[in-house]
Amino acid sequence: MAGPAAPFAPGSVSLRLYPHNELDAVGVLGELADQAGLALAVGFDGIMTSEHHGGFAGYLPNPLQVASFLLDETAAGWVAACPVLLPLRPVAQLAEEVAWLGVRHPGRVGLGVAAGALPLDFEVMDVDPAQAVPRFVAGLPRIVRMLEGRDLGRLEEDRALQACAASPVPVLSAAASPGAARRAAACGAGILSEGMSTPERLRRIVDAYDGAGGDRPRVVIRRVWLGHPPTPLIERQRQVYDSYTTDVPSFPDDQTITADDPGELARRIHAAWDTSGADAVNLRVHLPDVSPSEVRRQITLLGQEVLPVLRRARAEAPSRPHHHAEGPFGPGDGRAAPVRWGEGQVHDERVRPERRTTAGTGREAT
Repeated sequence: MAGPAAPFAPGSVSLRLYPHNELDAVGVLGELADQAGLALAVGFDGIMTSEHHGGFAGYLPNPLQVASFLLDETAAGWVAACPVLLPLRPVAQLAEEVAWLGVRHPGRVGLGVAAGALPLDFEVMDVDPAQAVPRFVAGLPRIVRMLEGRDLGRLEEDRALQACAASPVPVLSAAASPGAARRAAACGAGILSEGMSTPERLRRIVDAYDGAGGDRPRVVIRRVWLGHPPTPLIERQRQVYDSYTTDVPSFPDDQTITADDPGELARRIHAAWDTSGADAVNLRVHLPDVSPSEVRRQITLLGQEVLPVLRRARAEAPSRPHHHAEGPFGPGDGRAAPVRWGEGQVHDERVRPERRTTAGTGREAT
């Protein structure tokens, strides 16, 4: 059974959700809410959403907005827009929006940011793609500081940003290279890996982060599947990523972790997690043309049969030395301390978190 944890907390296991674009808009949001509620009920610590525009390959244009929907629909667990494409937004506006969401849902909000690479995303927002990396490099330290309640400038009277001094919102930076990891470490962000590289390559990125004094969460992404893997769909998804990824010269063979036995799948996930050197793992099961019912089935099986074994393996593994300093995210290790979901609330894998009515979707609370 999972316990209360801050976003991206060491040892946490989260789920990455994607819209089913075969549904209409109302159906997309309803299904996302259903899957989020199910995942948090069966033992996942949190949910991540991510960004692309124009209906691209199972993404939505505003992951922070979707995160707010999911937070309102559930009563426990964390939700993070992770990653948001930072060059497409004014940093101050993003900081304000995240901070106020954090006030509405204390201890349940995290943020991840990335530079982006898909030309469509920049074209529709009238942003020069050549400015993506410079804007990201300039914006990353600023968003971290603002969500720690520091260097607010003309926004110093904003009550939600002021509150971040006592309750900072943790920030991850997408890191696909040692240089990106060192940049994140320098400004006090955690790191979020990409899901296509080998654990050994990701370990080099994590080691670079540690070597640069990084003291925030390190999160690794892995696609997983319990049962016979849908290989043709996995290959199609890989083609999508290969079509626009430029920050990694070439991806290795597919890194999807599969097994027929839940215990074996848990052991394989743990091996990849441990090899990568990450603190936390973010799992994904969504693929093109996989039905909502099959995704829900995978979520249920993972939560009920795989996560308990994975957590035991993680708890029994020898601890890895870290280089953490005193910081705003908790005493001693510079990380976010666990946050209680609410007095008297207990996370039970068998009980689905309360759903609240979603205005405008026609879906009632269940």
